[in-house]
Amino acid sequence: MFRSMCLSLTSLCLLVSSASLRAEDWRYTLRAGAASVPRYSGSDERTVAPLLGAKVVSPYGVFLDTEKGLGWAFDEDDFGLSVYIGASDVRKDRKTGFKGSDELNGMGSIKARPVIGLDGTYHMGPIILGASFEHALEKDDDDHDTDSAWNRLKLSISAPFYKGDYGSVVGSLNSQFGDSNYMRTWYGVSNAQASRSQFRAYDTHGGMVSRGADLTWSLPIDEQWSFTTVLAVQYLAGEAADSPIVERRLQTSVAGQVVYTF
Repeated sequence: MFRSMCLSLTSLCLLVSSASLRAEDWRYTLRAGAASVPRYSGSDERTVAPLLGAKVVSPYGVFLDTEKGLGWAFDEDDFGLSVYIGASDVRKDRKTGFKGSDELNGMGSIKARPVIGLDGTYHMGPIILGASFEHALEKDDDDHDTDSAWNRLKLSISAPFYKGDYGSVVGSLNSQFGDSNYMRTWYGVSNAQASRSQFRAYDTHGGMVSRGADLTWSLPIDEQWSFTTVLAVQYLAGEAADSPIVERRLQTSVAGQVVYTF
């Protein structure tokens, strides 16, 4: 499946118009900042982590982004679509730098694995409908508790609240869903994990993971520099919220970044 998706991505890139390459058609973005986030989904511990990133977009729509990976994007006035291949999130079962928590000792670490993603947006006047789907491939380690393939879906609706001399403010509501493997990986506790950790065994099924809201303020400084800050709130729902590893259902994140585009 992974190989066929790679071939599909390559085919999409080749179908894009073969306009001549000009230096001004390439877009480069550098990002630097910091974020205050929970140590893992459901944690009541927090960490302040650096945010460093870069993105390159070619005239053909092919992009390389440190946040998403390698992909291709198509964007018109009313509709946008992107496909990409990147890496999944990770979770450490020990407090290691900006990752993980000692509370998860014995649960085993969730390691990064290849992810195939598909994002779509549709504009209805000022309102933007969005959908994001990710499929994480199974790891070769064959650990059923932490290395299974999983699927995640995020649906969102966003609209501008303000645009003027002080930049722009956009608000968004979202819901996230995961299949049974996703729920087991991130919120389940198997009998083996229960025997090694402080948590009781907990079985999960696919369904809603969370409901949330984001508020993004973007302030242009000049033609190349800008500052962006994001306040994100996620409220864990259903079987994710009932997991014994969840210490706090309401998860909040605050991030600020300086962005340089050229």
